[in-house]
Amino acid sequence: MEQTLVLLKPDAIERGLCGQLIGRIERKGFRIVALKMMLLPHEVALKHYSEHREKDFFTELVAFITSGPLAALVVEGDNVVQLMRSIMGATDPAKAAPGTIRSDYATSVRYNVIHGSDSLDSAKREIALFFKPEEICH
Repeated sequence: MEQTLVLLKPDAIERGLCGQLIGRIERKGFRIVALKMMLLPHEVALKHYSEHREKDFFTELVAFITSGPLAALVVEGDNVVQLMRSIMGATDPAKAAPGTIRSDYATSVRYNVIHGSDSLDSAKREIALFFKPEEICH
């Protein structure tokens, strides 16, 4: 079984979308093995988005993800990294396929409601940033 990190970003929390988004994940057949609501520390945000450090949107990205509470989930299932990316849709909601989470709920590239790890290696690194091993149910 693969695991991936999913973040319901501050815009999703502010808009009250947690239940709907978690429901979509579970209806896809995935299992949530860890879940917590948190305010992301600035230092963790810097590590989480480190691959974007040299990009012009990095400062805004960190400011947004630390602007309010988010929900962090570890989601488990067969081929979960790729399939979660598929059900989330393109980062730009205008380019996201109809019926994807971002097509249905995101309002812009910046306010795109959800994050999912982009590879198994990223998933392992990101899960370790947000959860201790003993916080993950097996």
